[in-house]
Amino acid sequence: MLIMATFIFSCSDDTPVVEDEGDLTDITYDPEVYDILVSPNFPALEQPSDNIATIAGVELGRHIFYDPILSRDSTISCSSCHLPNGSFTDNKPVSLGIEGAMTSRSSMSLLNVAFYNRGLFWDGRESSLESLSLVPVEDIHEMDNTWTEVVSRIKEHPIYPQMIRKAFGIENKSEIKKEHISYALSQFQRIMVSRGMAKYDRVEAGLDVFTDEELLGRDLFFDDNPDVPDAECSHCHSVPLMTANDFFNNGLDEAPTLTEFSDLGLGKFTGLISDNGKFRAPTLRNIFFTAPYMHDGRFNSLEEVIEHYNSGGKPSRNKDPLLRPLNLTEEYKQALIAFIRTMEEPDFNNRPELQNPFK
Repeated sequence: MLIMATFIFSCSDDTPVVEDEGDLTDITYDPEVYDILVSPNFPALEQPSDNIATIAGVELGRHIFYDPILSRDSTISCSSCHLPNGSFTDNKPVSLGIEGAMTSRSSMSLLNVAFYNRGLFWDGRESSLESLSLVPVEDIHEMDNTWTEVVSRIKEHPIYPQMIRKAFGIENKSEIKKEHISYALSQFQRIMVSRGMAKYDRVEAGLDVFTDEELLGRDLFFDDNPDVPDAECSHCHSVPLMTANDFFNNGLDEAPTLTEFSDLGLGKFTGLISDNGKFRAPTLRNIFFTAPYMHDGRFNSLEEVIEHYNSGGKPSRNKDPLLRPLNLTEEYKQALIAFIRTMEEPDFNNRPELQNPFK
């Protein structure tokens, strides 16, 4: 009789139904496009059609950017190498990863990275922010984790599944995948853009004027005054981004043949020997905040950088032909620095929407 009673109870209509604990459909999915404010002098900001920035997506990306949950031992976040006060660099010669592992490159500023459409990283190895955002997690010198582990952590997180629902419309935690993370990180990085607040932009808009020293530096920089020498700067650092969005051999290392560079740079990924020793020309906007300089952080100051170019650089077969001894006087060197500093955007480093949400 006891067995029969148990059977009857188990078949009754009153048996409680165990709900799917991963269900997220009670959370509203109504994404609102993020209005990215860009300097009026800039080109149109292009976004991939399958990852248009939304308020929810950007906020998710901001949280993950600052969260060490991505690294194997939960000690390293994206922000460990990209800090706001360094214009989203870490101000180290080369970045350090998990357990102090040393990478081979200095972190690049993320200011205006949304406009880089000719290859990302110093060596151009990735073609989009979406693919770039996947790389550090599995790099043994950076986060040294696996995406399988990261996705597992995100699924069990008390907040992230709900945030992913709001950003991407998933209906169950089981649907979470690495692309939701990389897409959110990409959206957050796309809002890191100039708004035309630098003195250079204000002068161009007729709202300010250069000092005499800054004006001299401008003439040197753009090579448009026959009364002063050409400093050849604007070929690699062109307006309005203050980068030509391209890769150059800027004479950092002597290389008797094109295979003798200690770091092949772009050539390692294109497979073209002529690209060996070439690296991305970074933006000069906020460059003062991003020291040390070059892909390996070898120069500590703008003075050292200008002295390098003044010397004409070291010889190699594919060194950019515009690199030559400039014979600039100390007055000219200081004028160049004064002009370059008109490209500073300190407001960028302090924007509330870019800061750590956990503080």
